[in-house]
Amino acid sequence: MGRKLGILIPVLLFGLALDLASKLAVLHYLPLGAQIPIVPGFFNLVHVHNKGAAFGLLATWSPLFSRLFFIGTTLLVLGVVTYLWWRLPADSRRAALGYSLIITGALGNLLDRLRLGEVVDFLDVYWGTYHWPAFNVADSLVCLGAGILVWVILTEEARVDVSNPV
Repeated sequence: MGRKLGILIPVLLFGLALDLASKLAVLHYLPLGAQIPIVPGFFNLVHVHNKGAAFGLLATWSPLFSRLFFIGTTLLVLGVVTYLWWRLPADSRRAALGYSLIITGALGNLLDRLRLGEVVDFLDVYWGTYHWPAFNVADSLVCLGAGILVWVILTEEARVDVSNPV
């Protein structure tokens, strides 16, 4: 467990600090609905609030119901992912990193939902008129963690296939 904690604790501390600091900066310095071009034609800083799930899904639900639903769902996901992290062998460092990033990102957005009832998003990537939905550091951590887990699964399957030909 020591090796896994050696991955989880720094990721958790640094990731949450970066997520919370960036959201506080947006809340303090960028008016709601504002946009600052950073790379014209590709990337803006924006200030939007997401009451729903990814990409604003379910944002039209009643505020109380959606808040309770998303907090409950996040707690359930955190429980499952933490259990999977806990069950990892001590030498599974890449998988531990992936799970640690997902846990950290989920906690970052959970803290927003608990204190604000919605998530602060501010990263806006686009090409011409095609915009990816705005996201934040916590969302990025979850996606990076999921990507690492996919990589672990694919490389593990490739290693098993090579060592056990049919």
